[in-house]
Amino acid sequence: MTAIETTYRDALREALADAMRADECVVIMGEEVGLYGGAYGVTKNLIADFGANRVIDTPISEPAIIGAAVGAAMSGLRPVAELMYVDFAGMVMDQLANQAAKIRYMFGGQIGVPMVLRTQGGTGRSAAAQHSQSLEAWMVHTPGLRVAMPATVNDAYHLLRHALTLPDPVVFIEHKGLYTRKGTLDKDAPDADWGRAVVRRPGKDLTIVTYSRMLFETLAAAETLAASGLEAEVIDLRCLNPMDEETMTASVRRTGRAMVVTEAVMTGGLSAELAARIQESCFDFLEEPVVRVAGEDIPIPVSPALERGSIPSAQLIAETADLLVRRRTPSWATA
Repeated sequence: MTAIETTYRDALREALADAMRADECVVIMGEEVGLYGGAYGVTKNLIADFGANRVIDTPISEPAIIGAAVGAAMSGLRPVAELMYVDFAGMVMDQLANQAAKIRYMFGGQIGVPMVLRTQGGTGRSAAAQHSQSLEAWMVHTPGLRVAMPATVNDAYHLLRHALTLPDPVVFIEHKGLYTRKGTLDKDAPDADWGRAVVRRPGKDLTIVTYSRMLFETLAAAETLAASGLEAEVIDLRCLNPMDEETMTASVRRTGRAMVVTEAVMTGGLSAELAARIQESCFDFLEEPVVRVAGEDIPIPVSPALERGSIPSAQLIAETADLLVRRRTPSWATA
């Protein structure tokens, strides 16, 4: 297949359709995934192609959706359960964290839970505090759950296809601000293997580690920095469990400086875990402490302007990187 230009949303739909054609055990279940086509249109028209027995509209009960998916996976199916917002994870953490994540261990490896939980996170639609969070740290904190957060169109397709071949539960978090983003999809050429990070931009002066939509803010910041002679290496993690420490470590040991950028809040978030791992692995190579740029520790505001201000921007990333490398005072520190 030749590469095509498509959207993040359509790449996900293609991944689901191809997986369902390849494996009749793949089923989709969730609120409005069938006739309506999904809250964000990812499952649009799949019910026409595969029928209501494989694209299943469920009651409005998140615990029932995930509980049914766990049981279906244990019984031989490969369900894709859609949780409309990652914010609703609190209602399903028993089914997800206490059941799906632990069943292979509790059963001594005799049975697993080969399911994918697709969900949406992040800001950008003025959906306010209960529908805009980045809760990936909850998932990564639970042993037994695999976690993927694709940023590119190609990764949206390939990471989802691979997730649907794994023997254990995968939490697949899509940023709601990426669905309409266009990019190149090549079904024959994944960006990298599952669990491996990708260097999206090479550089020599510092390493910036990020994932999901913050990749594009970071790349924009790197362009700004390059104009002033500072070359930042940008690493897209793609998967949070498994996490590719090798790529991060190799980059930081070469550049001597590291930043971590996440949309999730700073306190107790992935930014802390990533910074700690870099510090532990690269202590003798670091010229400065690892710097974190993350979301504000506040509920997400509904106001578009306040919402934008609650998460990192390309300007904030660039100014913080400049401070890290050149020890200049950024504009936000003197405003």
